[in-house]
Amino acid sequence: MIAKDLPQSRPGGRSARVQATVHQAVQQLLACMPREALSFPLIAAEAGVTPSTLYRRWGDMQQLLADVALQNIRPTSPPADTGSLRGDLLAWTEQYLEEMGSPLGRTMLRDMLVSSQDDKVTSCCADIIREQFQTLCARASARGEPTPEVEVLLDQLVAPIVYRILYGLQPDQAYGQRLVQTLMPPP
Repeated sequence: MIAKDLPQSRPGGRSARVQATVHQAVQQLLACMPREALSFPLIAAEAGVTPSTLYRRWGDMQQLLADVALQNIRPTSPPADTGSLRGDLLAWTEQYLEEMGSPLGRTMLRDMLVSSQDDKVTSCCADIIREQFQTLCARASARGEPTPEVEVLLDQLVAPIVYRILYGLQPDQAYGQRLVQTLMPPP
């Protein structure tokens, strides 16, 4: 049997249900106790699974917390469409600063960065942002606007914000606006 003939995992199957249940258990426990008190046996009991399920799927607590963080940063809707790329980037940056600059956002960023899964989590995080910027740039191109490359947006907009958040140099909305203005000067 060659790889293409292998059965694919079923979206929404048991594995997805276990993941959702465990994620919910982690979030419920974090709402009432410090993260240092979390353990696989405690999470497993809350989720109604065995601790071996957690060890087998996530390996260690840091991987589980990174997976929960990654799930929490996935957007639930497309980025705002303000009618211009500059406006879209300003709206995106404002929301990103608000979410990732919060105490919970900083913790999620740190969880994702220290996961030990061969950079899969951090790569997925970058891919989520890359997809959002691709959406914004495709809209702008359809309107006839010039667009920077997505990698330029990652390097010159996201990277400085993440750096400041992670190193405690809390960026504010004015900082985000300056970054966007440098990339997309007003007409």
